[in-house]
Amino acid sequence: MSIKNYTSAPLPFMGQKRRFLTLFKSALNEFKTANTFIDLFGGSGLLSHTAKSVRPDAQVVYNDYDDYHTRLLHVDKTNRMLEHIRVLVKDCPPDKKIPNEIKQKVIDYIQNEEQKGFVDYITLSSSLLFSMNYSKSLKDLEKQTMYNCVRKSNYNVAGYLDGLHIVKYDYKELFNKYKGIDNVVFFVDPPYLSTEVGTYNNYWRLADYLDVLNTLKDTSYFYFTSDKSSIIELCDWLQKNLEANNPFDGAIKYEMPVKVNHNAGYTDIMLCKGNTSVSGSLCQPIYQSTTTDNKSSY
Repeated sequence: MSIKNYTSAPLPFMGQKRRFLTLFKSALNEFKTANTFIDLFGGSGLLSHTAKSVRPDAQVVYNDYDDYHTRLLHVDKTNRMLEHIRVLVKDCPPDKKIPNEIKQKVIDYIQNEEQKGFVDYITLSSSLLFSMNYSKSLKDLEKQTMYNCVRKSNYNVAGYLDGLHIVKYDYKELFNKYKGIDNVVFFVDPPYLSTEVGTYNNYWRLADYLDVLNTLKDTSYFYFTSDKSSIIELCDWLQKNLEANNPFDGAIKYEMPVKVNHNAGYTDIMLCKGNTSVSGSLCQPIYQSTTTDNKSSY
C-alpha cells in the first residue's frame, strides 16, 4: 500500500522544516552507511517522517517531547469540532473579527468539549486566531481576538507516523542512549535562539542552547538554526580567540532565505557533518504506529 509522502506537517506546528525538505532529502542520501536516525527535538515529526520515506531501511527514532502524536491521534475529534465551529461562524465574513456574541458561543462549545476529554488548542488556534498566533488552553484562547479563518476542509494525517520508533525523553537522555553507536545520525533542531518559542513545552535560556552543542561533538548530525541566533558566529569567535573546539568545523552549510513580509525576513540554516562513532544502548517506544513492518511501510 502506498503511503502519502507529506511535504509539511499535517497539523499546525511552529518551526517545522518544510522549506528544507529538498535539501534535507538529498543530504540524507550522502550518509550511505547510516542505519539509525535520531530526531532529538522531534517537534512536528516532519524530519522523522521524511527520513523514513527516503531511507525506509533505516530505524528512525522520533522524540515526541511535545506530544504531537497525541494531537494526531485525536484528529477525528478536532475535525468534528471544526465542523461545528464552521456552523457557528457561517454568517461571519471570512478573515474578519468574530463578533463577541459568536465568540462566546465558540468558547462555550470548546469548554463543553474539553469536559469530555482532549482538545487540540493549537490546531483550533490556527482557525480562530490571527496568523501564527497560538493558544494552549481555553483560558488563553478566551483572551484573544478571534477571526473567522476557520479551515474549510478536514485534516488528514493518515500514514504520517508509520514506521517511526516514537519515544519521549529529555533530549540529553536520548542522546546518551545512542551516543557512540556506529552509523547513527542525529537530527538536532532545538527551538531557535532569539525567535518565538511559545508553543514549546519548556522555557529555554542561552545556556540551554549552548548545551545542545554537546550533541555535535564527534557525531554525525544535521543541525538547524537561523542567522538570528548568531550561534555559528559565536562558535567561530570562540575558536579563533579562545582556541575552543568548533562543533561546526568541517560541516556543510545550507541557507534558505525566509521572507516574513515585504520588509522583514531572516535566513534559515542547516548544517550537516559525518563522523564515525562506536558502542551504546537503545530505548523503548512510548507509541507504536499501526505499521509494524518498517521495510514495507513506504
